[in-house]
Amino acid sequence: MSDLQISLIAIGIVVVAGVILFNWMQQRRYRRGAEEAFERKHEDVLLGADEIVAEGGRVEPQLGREMLQEFQAEPSIGLTEPGIEPIEPTEISQPDAVAKVVTPVPAEQKTAEVDSASAMDYIVNIRGEALIAASDLTEVLRRKFDFGKSVYWLGQRDAGASWEEITIEGNDGKGGYAGLKGCLQFVDRSGPVSEVSLSEFCDMAKNFTAHVNAAAEFPDIRQAHAQAVVLDQFCAGVDVMVGINIISKDGGAFTGTKIRALAEASGLKLETGGAFSYRDENGAVLFSLNNFESTPFLPDNMRTLTTHGVTFLLDVPRVKNGERVFDQMMHLAGIFSTTLGGMLVDDNRVSLTDSGIAKIKQHLGSMQAMMKARNIPAGGEIALRLFA
Repeated sequence: MSDLQISLIAIGIVVVAGVILFNWMQQRRYRRGAEEAFERKHEDVLLGADEIVAEGGRVEPQLGREMLQEFQAEPSIGLTEPGIEPIEPTEISQPDAVAKVVTPVPAEQKTAEVDSASAMDYIVNIRGEALIAASDLTEVLRRKFDFGKSVYWLGQRDAGASWEEITIEGNDGKGGYAGLKGCLQFVDRSGPVSEVSLSEFCDMAKNFTAHVNAAAEFPDIRQAHAQAVVLDQFCAGVDVMVGINIISKDGGAFTGTKIRALAEASGLKLETGGAFSYRDENGAVLFSLNNFESTPFLPDNMRTLTTHGVTFLLDVPRVKNGERVFDQMMHLAGIFSTTLGGMLVDDNRVSLTDSGIAKIKQHLGSMQAMMKARNIPAGGEIALRLFA
């Protein structure tokens, strides 16, 4: 055997080993994420939202099992949703997408959004006797993620102008601002901002105002932290993810190639997060299709993958018109269960009923109504920030 042949064999072994190692690392990463998402045990956030808010504990987004167990005593639904005929994947038509028209946001509406967002952020108001140069903002803009929660800055070119967001990418260092707002977000899905982070943010803002010779107003830190805790308790009470499982019958398995063909024919797209996403025409995710088992859906493994189930997930606080989107998701779930030869079940693998599904939809609507009453409409700009 020549040196060239030996070299080619060695290179081939290294390449194959590298691919195997990369795939193993990807599988391990996504398996860990799936286990964290699906294996936690929680109170029933749909039926006991008031109790959870009172206790103050944060609940990760998940549909409670107790509510689904309530549906077990009722007659099982068929494999096909009412009005849905069994069809082949190539014949599936997409449900009507929502929000088909993109409308520019007027400046007045943007200002109103800033005002409504003020209860969601710790805001330092800064005014200078002279214009504050845009070039002076570079350092504070770089510290967007230094305080545990997101930071954003708003600027006002003159006293009568509307507020505009200032970013490190969009700041060319030219011009100046008559007023600034430094905003530290109170809450995200990891919990409320800490008093320490609030103090550090204030210290940064004080150093900045001293540097630019400006005056600033700083809200009381303890009161702001208490406000963040209350907001976090509310967010925990509505932080719900509705899941609909489709499992195989009699221990059979679904193949990755058939799942992918059916998903793509239904308008879902396989993305890097290990799941298929169904988006509206504005690019917002309406719901996703995930593996019921721990292995993620990845482009490289769909040809060889087999699984005993799939799960449709709807992230309630991040989706506009939740009840309508739920109907779309259930439409596709009915098609999947029929085409794959599976059945709709809860987390305990008990068949879901028509009445049970109606109750899930009702509670979903209640959660979004609570958010709207709090001026945090589901799927809106503020909700997308808080539930990130």
